[in-house]
Amino acid sequence: MFAFHVNWTRPFTARNPGAPYAVEPFELLTTVLSALEWQRQGGVIAMATDGLGAAYYEGLGLGSLWNGGIRPVLQDAIPDTVSPFAFWAAGKLYALREMPAPCVMIDTDFILWRSIEAQCAGADAAAIHREEIYPDIYPGPSHFQVAEGFDMDGLDWSVQPCNTALAYFGSAAFKGLYTARAISFMEHAPHADDPLTYMVFAEQRLLAMCAAEAGAKLAILSDLDTLFGAGQQAYTHVWGYKQQMRDDPAAYIAFCRRCAARIKREYPGFAPAAAAVPCLSQYF
Repeated sequence: MFAFHVNWTRPFTARNPGAPYAVEPFELLTTVLSALEWQRQGGVIAMATDGLGAAYYEGLGLGSLWNGGIRPVLQDAIPDTVSPFAFWAAGKLYALREMPAPCVMIDTDFILWRSIEAQCAGADAAAIHREEIYPDIYPGPSHFQVAEGFDMDGLDWSVQPCNTALAYFGSAAFKGLYTARAISFMEHAPHADDPLTYMVFAEQRLLAMCAAEAGAKLAILSDLDTLFGAGQQAYTHVWGYKQQMRDDPAAYIAFCRRCAARIKREYPGFAPAAAAVPCLSQYF
């Protein structure tokens, strides 16, 4: 199966004007494990990014990490009217539009430890788990400021959203329908002012809504209890732990050392390249 990571650098540069671009060490380490694990299962994985992102990974000596290459498909792809503050993960949707189906979109902080191919067989799309409709995260249609041209009629607001830290698209037609709708929403929301609700609507709620509207077969691969309570035998998603690590330097160091140890143990051929990255060397 073909998979891809995504890194759109504009949210970083917008929030840190003048600062040199950088990815945090724990994110680099999970990216390495995510890519290597996918390849161990026989898959091809690429990095979809922009020019700055491509230069950054090449400069670190990580260009060979992705056996599908580093693809700067996001360079000049996202209009300036799409806010990098409100739509910080917009790069995923623009990258997905360019990728051939079937494909798997994987966040750089998400690691698959076993194949999902059998679970995705016959599905138009798949996502890692459903989300509860908490109104502060998934509010109703009146919450959103959208310009004329984006029609919310026909959307089923009772359908549970899908978490897209891992998402599979088996149908090119459905992938096209979903990305067109999500990108249209982002491009018709130039005054978006909430970095949570707008992005998760575009990326996660619209996926479920589009599937329901189109009658697409949508597979759900796991649930939150299994994902976080089963010893991470199938998946690891760092998402909620990131801020805890930032707040606890000892936890940050311990996590990075565990990742580095696993890379050295299971991927000795790639470990020297990872250890040579200046911000990672202290963990190896």
